[in-house]
Amino acid sequence: MVAIRCSRSIIVVGSCLVGPSRQQAYLLNANSSTGLTKVQALSSPTNSLASERFELPFLAGINPDGDPVFESLEVELVEDTEDEVRLVRSPLLTRNLAAGDKLKVVNPSSAEYELLRRSGNLSIRVFRVHQLDVLAESLTAKIEKLGGSLDKQTDRALVYSIHFSIGFQTIEEVLNTVCKDYPDTVWYYGNVYDPEDGTTPLQWWLDFEDQE
Repeated sequence: MVAIRCSRSIIVVGSCLVGPSRQQAYLLNANSSTGLTKVQALSSPTNSLASERFELPFLAGINPDGDPVFESLEVELVEDTEDEVRLVRSPLLTRNLAAGDKLKVVNPSSAEYELLRRSGNLSIRVFRVHQLDVLAESLTAKIEKLGGSLDKQTDRALVYSIHFSIGFQTIEEVLNTVCKDYPDTVWYYGNVYDPEDGTTPLQWWLDFEDQE
């Protein structure tokens, strides 16, 4: 298992959502020292699917002052558990995770989690300063044709999820072919290389079928 944790002060990118019933285990005091803020639930508590979804903070990086920066990610509770969640979409900033990954919540107030099982999805982040919509229209269609999905789009970034079984070569050929037509576009894997050095392959895909 992989521990994703930080015990230092928290800066939240986004907010933690709260809701009824089983989500009570993850409620955080809006006035607590962590600085996490309560906001309205994703949708009506009468919606069974929405009531099992909420947001939690994940370590996204360290700012120039040495303080951790956190990204707020949507998760869903794993059925018949009280402390296991599944990522709904791949993150933009948080590394070593992708849509569908299953995590154990150790301590949400300090963003501590254990990675229990990978979904097999690759997280792919594409960045461009100008005219991202034009790039997205072309690239998204090709990624979806391979069975992938566009998980997030901002003014300057796209986040895709696609299963590694499609093949790294196939995926990279699509990305490189499309991106070369759009100057100043760069793309990165979010969960392929070790977050510590950014170059060492994690190689989790080699043991994917042997996960417990």
